[in-house]
Amino acid sequence: MTTGKEDFTMALWKEYLEKEQGRTSAKQPEGTPQASESRRSVQEASPKNDSVIAAGLTVEGKIQGVGHLRVAGRFQGDVQVEGDLTIETGAQVTGDLRAGTINVGGEVQGNIQATKRVQLLQSGTLIGDLKAGSLTVAAGSRMRGKVEFGWEEEATTQAGIGEEGEAR
Repeated sequence: MTTGKEDFTMALWKEYLEKEQGRTSAKQPEGTPQASESRRSVQEASPKNDSVIAAGLTVEGKIQGVGHLRVAGRFQGDVQVEGDLTIETGAQVTGDLRAGTINVGGEVQGNIQATKRVQLLQSGTLIGDLKAGSLTVAAGSRMRGKVEFGWEEEATTQAGIGEEGEAR
């Protein structure tokens, strides 16, 4: 059994959904993706997909998924995201990092692998190996480890070079 308040709330929610769907359908000319596809692409690009480990927090574990991640506190564990990863100034991360683009303003102890690029900012420190499509290093940043950038995965595999860098 429902109360009048629940019926009223559900009616408002239904109205809201109908309006949202009506706006989405009305704006789409013929031949464009369906409403659900356009909503999904807007959601993927929206800041709602940003996750934050705030300053003052310490987290241990493993992070894996789609979206952007910003670390301002401390994180211990591996990170693998399909999006951007930002290690802010003052943040500390211990573990291997994999993402599309990685910006390092804090301290990272572990290996970094980026499909697009890595930006080592002036306040950034990396102790570990780095592999990326491109690399930007600001004056004042620090790094200790091996660096590979500018090589496409397919090109090195076709040339007969394995992951260990040894010729086959």
